Amino acid sequence: MFYGGSLRGAVPCFLLAFLLFSCKDVPNTPSDASENQKVALTGPSVALVVLGTLQDAGSPQIACEKSCCAELRKNPDYTRNVVALGLVDGLHKSSYLIEATPNIGLQHNTLNEFASFPAKRLPDGIFLTHAHIGHYTGLMYFGKESLNSRELPVFVMPKMGSFLTQNGPWGQLVSNENIVLTSMEAKKEIELTPSLSVTPFLVPHRDEYSETVGFRIAGPHKKALFIPDIDKWSRWDKSIVRAISEVDYAFIDATFYDEKEINNRDISEIPHPFVIESMALFNDLTSEEKEKIYFIHLNHTNPLLDPKSEAYLEVVSKGFNIASFLQEFEL
Repeated sequence: MFYGGSLRGAVPCFLLAFLLFSCKDVPNTPSDASENQKVALTGPSVALVVLGTLQDAGSPQIACEKSCCAELRKNPDYTRNVVALGLVDGLHKSSYLIEATPNIGLQHNTLNEFASFPAKRLPDGIFLTHAHIGHYTGLMYFGKESLNSRELPVFVMPKMGSFLTQNGPWGQLVSNENIVLTSMEAKKEIELTPSLSVTPFLVPHRDEYSETVGFRIAGPHKKALFIPDIDKWSRWDKSIVRAISEVDYAFIDATFYDEKEINNRDISEIPHPFVIESMALFNDLTSEEKEKIYFIHLNHTNPLLDPKSEAYLEVVSKGFNIASFLQEFEL
């Protein structure tokens, strides 16, 4: 089993089978990333793998008639998964998912392929950021209609836990003990293994059903920031620039490149920071700080999904990164 380096040349067999039946070249795969972004370890270690980069509704999106979706319906791209990260501690033989997306089946299998130890029927735990469809609905596959898991730890904030417990079908997962909810506290570190910890922190977002958090992930050598969903950076009570300075990698909300993407909805109702706004905010950062930033959680309309687009080339030319499926990072 492969672990610790790039998966190029060792694409998981289940994924390879999918890709062989796709006529479209896979965009922005790990082999396109520069070598200094690769994990180059040969033994057990702690690492993070990107398991998805898309906004909740995926791509192509349901009922989308735009060109960005039409081509994908003809030539599906099976690397286009909803945003999720995987964490692996090879020394302690532990693995975790961050987010339970509708693509969780493929993402869990990919996480197992990434690990050096024997495949697990279940991850050691799942961390949820909030109650929007792309971030928790994958839990349905642990119910009796599917895996019928036993006591899978799911880490949640208090309101998120109440939402799952008090609403069906999620409450059935709790009552049947398919999952066991473990409550998190903002800014309180959770030690998963002696080499890996996760700390949640609150961020402003459309909290209709639960609070929303980001995560600070710490390994023995490096740290990562994960904020897939947030309202404008100015609404947060902490400086994103300072938060980036405290970590080695920052996976941040890039739902929309600019306001032109959404011409049939009130953009004030979905106030994510535009990529062009983030780049302007980060313009004076050093090249080393800019290199930490990986834009993630891309809407199906986002031109950053196309590595040949002017927007993609603009972001890269300014020293930033766009996260891609199967990218690996040493922790």
